[in-house]
Amino acid sequence: MTTLYFVRHAQPDYRTGDNPTFALSEEGEKDALSAADHLKDIRFDAAVSSPYRRSIDTIRPIILSQKLKLKTDIRLRERDNAGRGSNTPEMFRRRWNDFDYHEAGGESLRSTQDRNIAAVSDILHEFTDKTVLIGTHGTALAVILNYYDPSFGLNGFLRMIDFMPCIIRMTFDGAQLSEQKELFYIKKEFHGVTD
Repeated sequence: MTTLYFVRHAQPDYRTGDNPTFALSEEGEKDALSAADHLKDIRFDAAVSSPYRRSIDTIRPIILSQKLKLKTDIRLRERDNAGRGSNTPEMFRRRWNDFDYHEAGGESLRSTQDRNIAAVSDILHEFTDKTVLIGTHGTALAVILNYYDPSFGLNGFLRMIDFMPCIIRMTFDGAQLSEQKELFYIKKEFHGVTD
C-alpha cells in the first residue's frame, strides 16, 4: 500500500508577490507548524510539492524535522487563473458545472485535473509502498479528490475553500484508491485573490 498525505497550503499573504511567490502570512506560518505537529508521528519516505512558495513553506517544518529531500513537480501547481475577479462564486459554479470552461487567460478544471493526476500517478509509481508528503493547493486538491470520487464537486470544493492548511490522507493499492480520510484543517477566510 502507498499512502499519500496531501497538505493544502496554509494562509498566504497576497501582498508578497504573485501567484507562484506568495509567502505565508504570519498566521499561516504558525498554522504550518500546527499541521507539522499533527503529522509528527508519521514517518515519511519522500516529499513532493508544487514549486509554489506557499506550498513548500507549509510543509517545510516537516521536511526539516525529518531531513527529507524535497522534489518539486510543476504539474502539482495551482490552476492557472486569469487574475483578480476570476475567483467568484459565479465563476466557481461555472467551472464546476463545465470542467472544460475557462476564462480568457485561465485554465479549465479538466486541464488542472489532468496534469495533477499525471503527477499523482507518477508519484504512485515511483514511491510504491511508501509514505509520501505532498504539498498542494485548494483547487488542485479538489480536482484530485473529484477524480477519485466524482461525487466530490462544487459543494465539496466550497466547503474546503477556507481550509488553510488542510491534510487529507489517501491510501492506494497500486493505482486504486482504497481509503481516503480528512485528518486536519484550520479554517481561514478565503479572500478570492487566488486558489
